[in-house]
Amino acid sequence: MSNVTQTFLAPGRIRLPAMPPLSLYVHFPWCVRKCPYCDFNSHEWKGEGDFPEDAYLDALRADIEVALPLVWSRKIHTIFIGGGTPSLLSAKGLDRLLSDIRALLPVDADAEITLEANPGTFEADKFRQFRQSGVNRLSIGVQSFNDRHLKSLGRIHDSGQARHAIEVASKVFDNFNLDLMFALPGQSLDECKVDVETALSFGSSHLSLYHLTLEPNTYFAKYPPPLPDDDTSADMQDWIHDRATAAGFERYEVSAYAKPHHRSKHNLNYWRFGDYLGIGAGAHGKLSFPERIIRQVRFKHPTTYIEQALKQKPVHEEHEIGTADLPFEFMLNALRLNEGFPVHSFLERTGLTMNAIEKPLLEAERRGLITRDHQHIAPTPLGQRFLNDLQGLFLKA
Repeated sequence: MSNVTQTFLAPGRIRLPAMPPLSLYVHFPWCVRKCPYCDFNSHEWKGEGDFPEDAYLDALRADIEVALPLVWSRKIHTIFIGGGTPSLLSAKGLDRLLSDIRALLPVDADAEITLEANPGTFEADKFRQFRQSGVNRLSIGVQSFNDRHLKSLGRIHDSGQARHAIEVASKVFDNFNLDLMFALPGQSLDECKVDVETALSFGSSHLSLYHLTLEPNTYFAKYPPPLPDDDTSADMQDWIHDRATAAGFERYEVSAYAKPHHRSKHNLNYWRFGDYLGIGAGAHGKLSFPERIIRQVRFKHPTTYIEQALKQKPVHEEHEIGTADLPFEFMLNALRLNEGFPVHSFLERTGLTMNAIEKPLLEAERRGLITRDHQHIAPTPLGQRFLNDLQGLFLKA
């Protein structure tokens, strides 16, 4: 047993009754063009020829090998390959990645395996091969069907390519998500409606509908575009909810709508404070042990990550989540779910008793932000609308 593993298994300040479900997140760091709103770890590939696919796949395998002692014998229930633009991978490269994962980790036979895809990278034959390799869910970053808005968002595809991508996906995959954004620069309510109606027309089983936010350290944060006012964006949000509900979708999380039995299992594991091994450049991970919970971050720059992973040292930062921070970290995720969470899951995921959050729970209940009984806690419609305020009550609870 390694010294690191011995440290994580040493006596600690909490006691978990069982390990939570474990997911795998694989980060692909390259894209064709960095979008002005994007704060993810993505890097425009500006080198000669193709990006270093083989070297990166070598690094990912080495990364898993280093992590094996920390997740030994734990089954992987979901896999999410995100980015960047992971659909830039070749069919051969993705097949190798999934083969390496299966060779090193015990992957559940029914695991949900999601690949993020950009409409500007769709080739029908390649995506058929992705499906044959084991990908069983696509998440397509459409963002809008309006060419003017796509241009303002810095997307590399146009409306025609977006439609083509969805048509290809619908023939190859029976489970795919469409990402759309609203409250875009210069967007009207009618234009928002057209985007959503177009998305609904393709028969997707899952929609992720995000309000555009100006994240720090992005181009849009430095040079803010003209956005719809608060009343207009609220009207968009209300209309989206009513229209998606009428179309048979359930809003189960702040920005996620799904048809019955098509919720994102991978994202649900995040929101239920499950564990996830994060590999790849800049990937974050959360891993539980009997008496502690740790977070890890891989080296961020792709070149540095490849070099360090091949030296068996892919982890750049690692720390234990303190008991004072665990309530907020749990509630930050669990309260995003409209259905809330069972009371017993707080103990199961944090190793703490409900006494640790009783004071902020009482305050949240007094403000009408949650409903609760001895078995279940959930945000009210008011709590959902003022989610940041509700979550903030649990800071240093």
